[in-house]
Order: sequence, then structure tokens, then C-alpha cells
Amino acid sequence: MQDINSQAELYRQLITGVGEDVSRDGLRGTPLRAARAFEFLTRGYSQTLDEVVNGAVFDSSNDEMVIVQDIEVYSLCEHHLLPFIGKCHVAYLPTGKVIGLSKVARIVDMFASRLQIQENLTSQIAEAVAEITHPRGVGVVLEAKHLCMMMRGVEKQNSVMKTSMMIGAFRKDHRTRSEFLRLVSG
Repeated sequence: MQDINSQAELYRQLITGVGEDVSRDGLRGTPLRAARAFEFLTRGYSQTLDEVVNGAVFDSSNDEMVIVQDIEVYSLCEHHLLPFIGKCHVAYLPTGKVIGLSKVARIVDMFASRLQIQENLTSQIAEAVAEITHPRGVGVVLEAKHLCMMMRGVEKQNSVMKTSMMIGAFRKDHRTRSEFLRLVSG
């Protein structure tokens, strides 16, 4: 990864390339601020699943569905570097282990803080929860609005993309899948 000053120089070139003067009052400092913002928005590359979970996996006799719903998602589309924004619903069926509640949201954030397409983000979240908890199943539904579709191209302001990933019992048992989808759709 390049250092922050090298990235700021690239932003300076980009801004200058569209015909702006980076020395004018409103743009002074923008290249460095933009580089720092991009570094923050892609911080997921410097995180690992073990660091994010930080040992917060606990013994539990619960074997019923655990759902963390309406987790805010902010990510950058890898095709246009424009944001997509939405919410994620994550469920799993424990088999002796549960994960700390905030860790589910942190897993979502780690993968969302990388250049992404929504389809991959959805499966990465599901696979990570499965890896950490070893459940009977995992279900993830992600719904988002993509600024690359809203601000450019077809310019559709009200379109929402929904993706899902079902593992184990969520894929094999239609009742489990239906219960999850019913609970998160309301």
C-alpha cells in the first residue's frame, strides 16, 4: 500500500485533471483529506477475521435462530468507486457456540470496508460467520442502493438490490429459510 502522501498526490493529479485549481481556498488540503477518507473507507484490507472477533465466541446451549437485523452497510463499488449503502441481516443456528453481538456488525463492516460487489460481500459475511461459529446454518440478506446506478448510467433513484446467501439449514430446510426471511422482512 502506498503511503498517504503518495495517495494525496494522486488525488491532486485527479482534481487538476478535471480542470480545477487545487490551490484555491476550497480545495486546499482536499487531496490529503480525500486520501485519508479513502484509507478509512478501505480499512477492511488491514483487518483480519480473528482480530475483528477478538475471541468473543462463547459457549451456549441455545440452538435457536440468532438474528442481527438492520446492520448499516457502507461500501464502495469496485467498478466505479462509488458508494453503495444499505442494511444487512445476519442469522445463524448455533451448535454450542455464539458470537458476541457487536462482532456480527464488525464482520459486516470489515468486508464492507473493501472494494466490493454486493454479491461477494453477502457471501463473505455468511462464510465468515460460519467459520467462526460452526453453526447448523447461516443466512445473510443484504439490501442496498448503489450510487453508481443512481448518479450515473441509468440514473434510477429508487432501485434497491437485494442479495442473499444461505448455508446449511438455511439452504436445505425451507422452513428455516422462510422463518428467517419472514422475520427480517417486517
